[in-house]
Amino acid sequence: MLNKKTSFFFVSLIIIFGLSFPSLKAQTVGVVLSGGGGGGIAHIGVLKALEDNDIPINYITGTSIGALIGGLYAAGYSPDEMEKLVSSDKFQGYTKGIVEEKYRYYFKRSPDNSSWFAYRFSFDSVLVTNIPTNLINSVPIDFYMMEMFSAANARAGYNFDSLFVPFRCVASDIQDKKTVVFKDGKLSVAIRASMTYPFYLRPILVDNKLLFDGGLYNNFPSNIMTEDFNPDFLIGSIVTGNSPNPNDDNIYLQLRNMLMTKTDFNPTCENGIVLKPWSDVSIFSFDQTQRLIDSGYVATMASIQLIKERITSRVKKEELQQKRDSFRQSQVPVVFESIEIDGLSKKAAYYIRKSLESRNKDLPINVLRKRYFRLTEDEKIKSIFPTALYNPATGKYKLNLRVKKEKDMALEVGGNFSNRPISQGFIGLKYNWLGKRALTLYANAYFGKLNTSFQGKVKLDFPGTTPFFIESSATYSRWDYFKSSTLFYDLLRPPFLIQEDRFADGNFGLPFGNRAKLLFGGGYAHLQNIYYQTDNFSNKDTADRTDFDFGFGRIEYELNTLNRKLYASEGLYVNFKVNYFDGLEYYDPGSTATDTLEFNIPHKWFQLKGKIDYYLKTSRHFKIGVLGEGVLSSQNFFKNYYSTILSTPAFMPTPESRTLFLEKFRAQKYLAGGIKFILNPVKNVDIRFEGYVFQPVQTIIKDDKNKAQYSAEFLYRYFTGMAAIVYHTPVGPLAISTNYYHGEQQPFTFLFHFGYTLFNKRSLD
Repeated sequence: MLNKKTSFFFVSLIIIFGLSFPSLKAQTVGVVLSGGGGGGIAHIGVLKALEDNDIPINYITGTSIGALIGGLYAAGYSPDEMEKLVSSDKFQGYTKGIVEEKYRYYFKRSPDNSSWFAYRFSFDSVLVTNIPTNLINSVPIDFYMMEMFSAANARAGYNFDSLFVPFRCVASDIQDKKTVVFKDGKLSVAIRASMTYPFYLRPILVDNKLLFDGGLYNNFPSNIMTEDFNPDFLIGSIVTGNSPNPNDDNIYLQLRNMLMTKTDFNPTCENGIVLKPWSDVSIFSFDQTQRLIDSGYVATMASIQLIKERITSRVKKEELQQKRDSFRQSQVPVVFESIEIDGLSKKAAYYIRKSLESRNKDLPINVLRKRYFRLTEDEKIKSIFPTALYNPATGKYKLNLRVKKEKDMALEVGGNFSNRPISQGFIGLKYNWLGKRALTLYANAYFGKLNTSFQGKVKLDFPGTTPFFIESSATYSRWDYFKSSTLFYDLLRPPFLIQEDRFADGNFGLPFGNRAKLLFGGGYAHLQNIYYQTDNFSNKDTADRTDFDFGFGRIEYELNTLNRKLYASEGLYVNFKVNYFDGLEYYDPGSTATDTLEFNIPHKWFQLKGKIDYYLKTSRHFKIGVLGEGVLSSQNFFKNYYSTILSTPAFMPTPESRTLFLEKFRAQKYLAGGIKFILNPVKNVDIRFEGYVFQPVQTIIKDDKNKAQYSAEFLYRYFTGMAAIVYHTPVGPLAISTNYYHGEQQPFTFLFHFGYTLFNKRSLD
């Protein structure tokens, strides 16, 4: 047994030995990740290289994209998992504000119209407060942040020191002009605040402070690393720099210099190294993920020998993975037991809750995800910010939603400008009200030589596990095919034709999965056609007139995932409908008619109509589209050929064909279809070649008394096609096309237009 003198000697020797040889003490390593937008993906390669070489990471801090990558690592995600994540289509979509296609909710989508944009406003706010504050939809990334970080955050007891790796990130308080350091609380909120680049993502409130991107005031938080953790060695990864000096021609640099404080990119630690991977991509570009990750890996490997010389501590990759697995396995899966809603009235909160709640009280996050994205498609909701709070007593979570209602009013403006006299303007006005139910009041107007139309609509939405809506509308349309005839040739027959269509209807709508809806509806209509049955008439003559008063009912199934409302190149559109019409035809002959007596003729018929429009993405720059359409009808003839053909379904596969009255492409029973070849040489530019065949079962032809009669079955068929160059601007398509219509005296046409050849629906559609 050692005496006191001997014990004192050995203890002193150990202390002196330890002080003399500090390298024997386990070294701690801190990693600092800078901001830098899309270039920050390179940080993943840095972390991957460090792990592959057994370099320990004891602490991690980051700003903006560095906060996201550092937060993922601190939450227990491996570099390989992060690489897979940022390379996924889901992540790429989130960086652009795009919800995954499988979660898009067509049931909430408004019918397509000719609008270029919608300006949202409230009467109780001034103009400047109605200007959007973010470029992309932040809804998908906000949900993703909650989903990715909530379980790890709960496992750490909301203390960032207890994560898989202790973590810090910074945001900017622009009101007090200072950096905010996050050490605890909700991890998803901290990282989201640190990433809020001005005008890109919507800013969020934290403790009643509006916080923005941490890079505004501290784009490389090595000082936070030193102050909070004081590691023995610091490794910095920098993918950005201070903003260049502004000049009088570059407003972006002017704003950037006004907003950002210059950052010291030198590590605030005696022992440190700075890595500078290649990251020369635009700040919002996230599509070169593999190249960026590789650049981070290569930059680290170039300095790995120096790093190993200065860091003697090692951690085996297998040992690190065991620790990571242990941390992940001890997390409690996210299952919500309650929903708390802030920012809305009690009645409006009921609408949100009913849209999300399950019949069972518990709501797993994978079930919530589908319903959540359904809700965010609702145009009455401006933004939702979700957070999850763990309840240790029950082992479940409370979902908190900070919801902001969309502005009450929306003004839509649009139309179409063309070389032909089919140009038109469009304006729409919408009012939304949100309570236990959601009410929409809508009115629009089209005005032009071809089409003048007005529509008013009232819609009531009912929330629930299976939501539904009830709507009622009234529509007036006037079509003048004479004034809108082509400028350079006589294509249209007959030369004088005016249609007036008035109808009111009601519909009951149900969702059919996420991408489709079912409609049950009916109404009453008055259709008036004014026409001559001969080319030989003068301004002293009076035209023939046919009025058709009828009731109708329909059942309709519609699925729509098309990427555009005109000149689509991706997705699928399916429409099947069953129509029933029952009415009375009134015929009033004009001065040139062979019939001189008025007639009243009853008509009733069923009609089945189907359409499929599908696009195959064969490669990045080449797509193939397939269109199929068919009609089966028990409709009989009207009084004469023209009144018959005017009430007959038409095949209109191209944008221009919707503006023409083409007798040969109308029939009561037909099959039609074609193929589209779409080249996409550069972004937003399509070169399209489309060809179609129209096959009537029996063609409606005119006899020598201007009466309608059928040809022999399948005797005639007609072809149409289009070759076009389309540039998709942010507000609408700019297109030049050559069109072909088989059987016309002048079969080729030339069309230039900017905007949408879309119209309000007709009563017989």
